[in-house]
Amino acid sequence: MEIVRAVSDTFWSTRVWLPPNITWEDIRPGVRADVNHADYRHLIYPIPLAAVIIVLRWIIERYWIAPVGKALGIKSTGPKPPKPNKVLEAAYNVNARLSHKTTMRLMKQVDLSERQIEYWWRRRRAQDKPTTLVKFCETSWRCIYYTYSFIFGSIVMWDKPWLWDIKQCWYGYPHQSVTNDIWWYYMISMAFYWSLTASQFYDVKRKDFWQMFAHHMITILLMALSWVCNLHRVGSLVLLVHDCADIFLESAKLTKYAQYQKVCDTIFAIFTVVWIVTRLMLYPRIIYSSSVEAPQILPMFPAYYIFNTLLILLLVLHICWTYLIVQIAVKAIKSGQMEGDVRSSSSEEISDSSENSRPVLTNGGTPKKQPSKNGTTTANSVSASPKKKQ
Repeated sequence: MEIVRAVSDTFWSTRVWLPPNITWEDIRPGVRADVNHADYRHLIYPIPLAAVIIVLRWIIERYWIAPVGKALGIKSTGPKPPKPNKVLEAAYNVNARLSHKTTMRLMKQVDLSERQIEYWWRRRRAQDKPTTLVKFCETSWRCIYYTYSFIFGSIVMWDKPWLWDIKQCWYGYPHQSVTNDIWWYYMISMAFYWSLTASQFYDVKRKDFWQMFAHHMITILLMALSWVCNLHRVGSLVLLVHDCADIFLESAKLTKYAQYQKVCDTIFAIFTVVWIVTRLMLYPRIIYSSSVEAPQILPMFPAYYIFNTLLILLLVLHICWTYLIVQIAVKAIKSGQMEGDVRSSSSEEISDSSENSRPVLTNGGTPKKQPSKNGTTTANSVSASPKKKQ
């Protein structure tokens, strides 16, 4: 126990986490009658709250969102399964990835050609992919939360002086009170990110799985450390900036799943503008304040560099995502509609649309174009699932 205590004391050294001449006792809750300091013990609350959010999500998706999705005509079934084959099924259960060596070995065991085995394998893998309705429910839940969070955050922050003057985040630090509304804003936001981190392992798998995992962990770490060090003011600004664009992102995906292409294109255009404004203009303004203005107001301490590094890491992720978003926007302009999803599942996925939108051949053998829901005429092709980021 003495070793653990020594390690803990070294890690939580005031020389690292607090400004000079400030101790943990100085910011202990209740030590000053005029300041309500943040209590580090409250960081345990988001974990049970995350469990509540996961249960609430399951109820809302099952009894509200799913029926709405079915009413919109979103398919709840996947592509047809391949013909039963015990040998191929056993091989698939061992390794879902099909190599050329495995194909050659299986050809000797079953009376199928290489192309037939590959086709069976693709259809079998498609059975493990979520249906469009499942993705619709997942996206709807995130859209609901981000809408709530941005509205609630805007109401909470509207009368806070640091929303209009970021330098107010540094004046009087670390003796800054945590109001009840900021407390709830922080706790619920952190609980949501904990729930996202847990659900990411059973939700729809995306191409940027590890980027999003890193994003969630960095966000939770930033929020926890900012709470412990009483940096909740700048933390609440970062939260508010991040929620806005996600509303339009999830909405664009919803309309894509529902096959309302023109609405999707419009919302995606709005999302692109909002994303660039909030993530590449407003958010860097916060980093400018923490990097340039804060040192002019506060004496620097090691934790400052830790926080700033994490904030900059988030900005790097934003820049990477912006590059992907611009790629989709350029393709949308060239093709006339938004086709891709930078967070779509693997390219090997056989989607519902690809299984159910095979070319309809006329007598002459040429593909016949079919109208989509929005009234436009599109050639049947394998479509990628629509986009998400947070």
